[in-house]
Amino acid sequence: MKILVGCKLVPEDQDITVKSDGNLDMSKAAPKISQFDLNAIETAVEIKKVNPEVTITAVSVGGKSLENVKSRKDMLSRGPDELVVVADEKYENILPHQTAKVLADTAKDIGFDLVICGDGSGDIYAQQTGVRLGALLNVATLNGVSKIVSIESDKLVVERALENEIEVLEVPFPAVISVSADINEPTIPGMKAIIGAGKKPVNAISIDEEAANLVELVDIKAPKKKERQHIIIEGDADDKIAEFVSHLRKII
Repeated sequence: MKILVGCKLVPEDQDITVKSDGNLDMSKAAPKISQFDLNAIETAVEIKKVNPEVTITAVSVGGKSLENVKSRKDMLSRGPDELVVVADEKYENILPHQTAKVLADTAKDIGFDLVICGDGSGDIYAQQTGVRLGALLNVATLNGVSKIVSIESDKLVVERALENEIEVLEVPFPAVISVSADINEPTIPGMKAIIGAGKKPVNAISIDEEAANLVELVDIKAPKKKERQHIIIEGDADDKIAEFVSHLRKII
């Protein structure tokens, strides 16, 4: 069985600064694996633990950040057997529908039984890539998967937590699933895994076809900060409590 795992590099949060005009400066932010994709990788690794014949290929689409050797090794140290990168300047800051199209073309090219994505990405968290990918591949597609119950040669049994109930679903292969952050706790790779990552293959491929530019990313801005009101209410009488609640309602 061949599992593909979507793996996106996003800027390190703590290195992002806010400019005077509200725009985000990410020029000094080091690339890191999106937290939600770490859950996707860990899910694939857990499946392989009970099915040793499984092979895991991490697939990443992006711009110059994918040239970062440290980032590539970080992806591979998490458990994938190999890494496929689709790197091009035109893929810098691409949107979910474009990412899904490139991933779909890549999946068709290299083959798959199961594709695992995170429910969203650590930057824009649009929650679209996985479901769009499944639609483009015309295979069984599920998002919000919170548990892998069992895996067989022709199907996967999963749980999906809804607001008031838990669904148990059978997903026939081939399939695309998007996993929630609740599905596992990503393992921190040890020294052996980090050293071993340097010996794993990295294949750079190019995809000529891409999705139409349906929308344009204009700006990424931080939300405007509200000025502190410095309202202090002293006392615990009913009228003071009512005044406090009144101020809370204005904020909400």
